Amino acid sequence: MNLSIASGSASTRKGPMLLPEGLMAAAAALAACLFSSNFALMTEIVVMALFVLSLSLVLGQGGMPTLGHAVFFGTGAYAAGLFAMRLNADPLLGLLVGGVVAGLLALLTGLVLLRTRGLTFLMLTIAVAQIAYEIANTATSITGGDDGLSGISVGPIFGAIAFDFSGRTAFIYAVTVLVIVFFVMRKLTQSPFGATLRGIRSDPRRMQALGSSVYKEQLIAYCIGGLVAGLAGALSAQTAQVVGMSSLSFTTSGDAMVMLVVGGSRRLPGAIVGTVLFMLVHYYAAAINPYHWQFLVGALLIVCVLYLPEGVWGLVEAGRTRVSNRGGRSHAA
Repeated sequence: MNLSIASGSASTRKGPMLLPEGLMAAAAALAACLFSSNFALMTEIVVMALFVLSLSLVLGQGGMPTLGHAVFFGTGAYAAGLFAMRLNADPLLGLLVGGVVAGLLALLTGLVLLRTRGLTFLMLTIAVAQIAYEIANTATSITGGDDGLSGISVGPIFGAIAFDFSGRTAFIYAVTVLVIVFFVMRKLTQSPFGATLRGIRSDPRRMQALGSSVYKEQLIAYCIGGLVAGLAGALSAQTAQVVGMSSLSFTTSGDAMVMLVVGGSRRLPGAIVGTVLFMLVHYYAAAINPYHWQFLVGALLIVCVLYLPEGVWGLVEAGRTRVSNRGGRSHAA
């Protein structure tokens, strides 16, 4: 009987690990059926979910507080947009370019920024983002300045699947990228590298004493986070076909932080849940009252900080644990 209980609990633990990507794809398919007239909003949610997912790795797993993460999102967006306009319109190549350029920027800035800690690191991330914002604002011949980068046109995916007017193809394309990246990041966080990152987040001095290279591990995580944020920016440029200065703004970084806190910063699914919840509240509240929608978002953030320290996903996990515990007790009986 003990063996059966153990195997049952083991299957309970293993089962959910196989589900996230399938559940995300199923949820996207359901959303496509129910809200087929609003693919633009759904695509925007998916793009932001990918961006917040990148922040989850940097902040939630690596313990690196940043309010300048939009610099990688905007860099990826501008890189992919310029690549499509001036070199090659292939969307997959553009996606790769956006991710790589943002990842390289994360490497260059991380080499310096990660030698600092706490509030100093936080302020320096804001400074880097503001510098990038001003560069994009003044380089009007390249970025378009305040007018943004428009006229972006991408070719068919794999040379065969063209982007349609309704936005269905863009939505499916964005969801596919999100699911693939989520799978890779889930495997990454479950690896010894992910465990080391969580140890560094909890107690960097102890991990240093145990022989871990805190600087190196955080730099790798910072670069991966920047690369994924660049992929999100490239997706934004390709699906919206325009890149604005807002992609580099402090507001974009702040919104991503709020989404992560609402969903749960220490679990990857929290990034997805928080983004969906925030974006839907924003959309419907702004439709009702375009001047006071931030009141509802602020109230949602206060509730999560005070009563849901692990975010909405933490509440889901707590409910799932209770159900599994009840099942275990019934088997034992």
